[in-house]
Amino acid sequence: MPELPEVETVRKGLVSLVKNKTIAKVDVYWPRIIEFPEIDIFQQQLIGETIETVDRRGKYLIFEFTHYEMVSHLRMEGKYEFFDQPTALDKHSHVRFIFTDGSELIYHDVRKFGRMALLKKGTAKEYKGLTRLGPEPTDADFNLADFKVKLKKASTMIKPLLLNQKIVAGLGNIYVDEVLWLAKIHPEQSANTLSSQSARQLREAIIEVIGKAKEAGGTTIRTYLNALGEAGHFQQELHVYGQTGEPCSRCGTPIIKIKVAQRGTHLCPHCQKLKKV
Repeated sequence: MPELPEVETVRKGLVSLVKNKTIAKVDVYWPRIIEFPEIDIFQQQLIGETIETVDRRGKYLIFEFTHYEMVSHLRMEGKYEFFDQPTALDKHSHVRFIFTDGSELIYHDVRKFGRMALLKKGTAKEYKGLTRLGPEPTDADFNLADFKVKLKKASTMIKPLLLNQKIVAGLGNIYVDEVLWLAKIHPEQSANTLSSQSARQLREAIIEVIGKAKEAGGTTIRTYLNALGEAGHFQQELHVYGQTGEPCSRCGTPIIKIKVAQRGTHLCPHCQKLKKV
């Protein structure tokens, strides 16, 4: 699944490929991809619209058009591909944006879980998925004091709490495992039992891991490629995710894999001990 660093890389790729292009026609081959408005309205309203830029919030892409904004969530395996000229479609091609210069942007989705929603200019922030998001995992947006307060109010395990996007935006399974390893926190530790120091270390780990992954273009697991058809290379820096049985790079203890809230979870049993309180 594309996580925040991968989606950010897609965003940058899209800006370089389709910024300032004007839409001549939109074809929709799998209607459920379009959350709203109705398909014919979606297609009609986008004709003549120019892509001014592409933004991101959490794992959501936000296409800024002349008069509209389109929120796009890639979900499990959604991806955009750009072509300089008309190209043949395959069975996983679900939405095609045809530009006035003859180039095309095609949305592919093997599982068909992705969604698009077209909204009036300036209203994307009111989209239900975006209103629930916590702050971006950056030093400027991710306030330590607020983070500590939210942790103290949560009795749930720290891993599923970080995955729910309300505490901080954009973390998925891969990066939560990496963040908790770096902060030396067991994924099953109750959030409200974390010390002030652990909360600070966790915030710093989140910012560091996501920042490095963004610079590396994301992590290539299975089929992920960005909008330019390139693979990210942060997988070369993974310490625990997918490293079951390998020695911990910090202490040498073999990495183990367990289930936490139904999610495969990787950790070092020596560095990340579950603390009793």
